[in-house]
Amino acid sequence: MNFINRKQELDFLNDKWMSGKAELLVLWGKRRVGKTELVKQFIQGKPYIYFMGESTSRQDQLRQISDFFADFFKEPLLATRGFAAWSELFMYLQQKKERLILVIDEFPYLMDAERGLASVFQKGWDENLRHSSVFLILLGSSIGMMETEVLGQHSPLYGRRTGQWRVEPLVFQQARLFRSNAGFVDQISHFSVAGGMPAYWLQFEDEKDIWKNIRDHVLAKGQYLYDEAEFILREELREPRHYFAILTAISQGKRRLAEIVNATGFASTLINKYLGILGDLHIVERELPVTEDKPHKSKKGLYRIQDPFLQFWFRFVFPRRSLLEMGQVDRVIAGIHNEWPVYMGGIYELVAAELLRDMGATSFPFSRIGRWWNRAEEIDVVAVNENENSILFAEVKFSNRPVGLNIYDDLLRKAHLVTWGHSGRREYFALFSAAGFTPAMVARARQNGVGLWEGEKRIF
Repeated sequence: MNFINRKQELDFLNDKWMSGKAELLVLWGKRRVGKTELVKQFIQGKPYIYFMGESTSRQDQLRQISDFFADFFKEPLLATRGFAAWSELFMYLQQKKERLILVIDEFPYLMDAERGLASVFQKGWDENLRHSSVFLILLGSSIGMMETEVLGQHSPLYGRRTGQWRVEPLVFQQARLFRSNAGFVDQISHFSVAGGMPAYWLQFEDEKDIWKNIRDHVLAKGQYLYDEAEFILREELREPRHYFAILTAISQGKRRLAEIVNATGFASTLINKYLGILGDLHIVERELPVTEDKPHKSKKGLYRIQDPFLQFWFRFVFPRRSLLEMGQVDRVIAGIHNEWPVYMGGIYELVAAELLRDMGATSFPFSRIGRWWNRAEEIDVVAVNENENSILFAEVKFSNRPVGLNIYDDLLRKAHLVTWGHSGRREYFALFSAAGFTPAMVARARQNGVGLWEGEKRIF
């Protein structure tokens, strides 16, 4: 499997490498997002020491990294004696003239083993490393710890880093390359389960369709993805059962605060607290109609799970764990089949917004893109540009029937309900369909200048 994308991230790292100066870079992102593989690609052909932090004692960690240093610098005595403290390692590095990349992966494990380690690294950087040629990279998967104790304003390391990069999940256009020989429906179906996490795509087998891959690699007890969501959340959260209830409610369409309160039975103050934590961890986000001019005061917020894998797992797997434990996989698959078109419709909306945003699909450069809704109606994708007084409306359909005039006429009707912009605003329209369009709709689109997208390809 070839390394997928990450050109921006590699360019960033290589630019820093070419500076020739001491660098302290912080890379962080969700577990399984591909941080380690990114760094492995970067260090190829360069002098490096790579150390993976583990949940062991401080002494074990220092002994292991001492062995790596002894091997790299060909100093057997170093392996015998080892570094007694991190400060010794920093002083040792300061004496070296050659440029060296030191990668410390899963840095939070080191902080767990030694209280105040951030202060130790801060002192080491100030007194030793910033005067050296070292290229230090600290990686971490614990979002909360990295953003608070490494990057946060109150961290001893605050202001010391020379660069930082949050490694994001791949977008659809990137992730689909894992199944480059497959068609659009196959690719988006796998994206709806694996999202933008490379490690999850690598669990799927090329010769299997989505249903076989779900059965064999998500629903099968003992498989990597069967318990993955639990492992991730239990590492980040102290009371996972409460968060599990909230995420299950959201995944099943309870997206308003009042609906989540009713579904879980928790007090609204507690729900707000937990939603805030999930937001800080980039697991849940609060979505507003894209046309809201005062979002901080809006009461129209809906909550959504950002990661498709967690959305899939909490909607289809977690509520059916009892059935899966009893081996009733066929019954679970049948339940997923029944809800599949609605679930895939939401995923296709995300992909449609990505295509509009990244492929220049509109007649104007929009400044915001998202959804629109009121109490009775909603529009799948809306993009706006305040300076040009332009707005685009798009409807997205993931079904096995071609989209006809009725969908377009209904979109026109709903567009009139959207209060936004000034008099004489310029309006644009687009339709996305996984199954194509009727001849009548194609003719109307040509006549009215409507953008049509079949799958991921714009027809005209």
